Amino acid sequence: MDFRKNDTLHFGSKGKDFENAKNLRKTMTEAETVLWNALRNGRLEGYKFRRQHPIKRFIADFYCHEARLVVEVDGEIHNEIYEMEYDEGRTYELSEYNIRVIRFTNSEILNSLKMVLNRLIAEIQLSIDITHDI
Repeated sequence: MDFRKNDTLHFGSKGKDFENAKNLRKTMTEAETVLWNALRNGRLEGYKFRRQHPIKRFIADFYCHEARLVVEVDGEIHNEIYEMEYDEGRTYELSEYNIRVIRFTNSEILNSLKMVLNRLIAEIQLSIDITHDI
């Protein structure tokens, strides 16, 4: 695959990142599947989301390019200190590209999907407002 350095959809992801993303799409968690069913095909107020989307050297669980918003679905492992530090660094690095990150736990998605979707709509609007101001 040939991706330009100024690629603003993938920010220079490499071929192996796309292979990893493809594999992750085949093995989504239950919470990721539930959220994907609510987001796919513009189901959330017409916004397009991509799942397991490569950005730089990372793979975002979900990405809305229009809002430059990454949505991460966090399982229990994300409560471990080393994962929390990694997530914080990843969020910081993505912010360098004017990409915002919002996180939800598996439990929030599985037990409070409507709240998750309402928060997402608010975050998308905020992200779009910020992006247009840049």
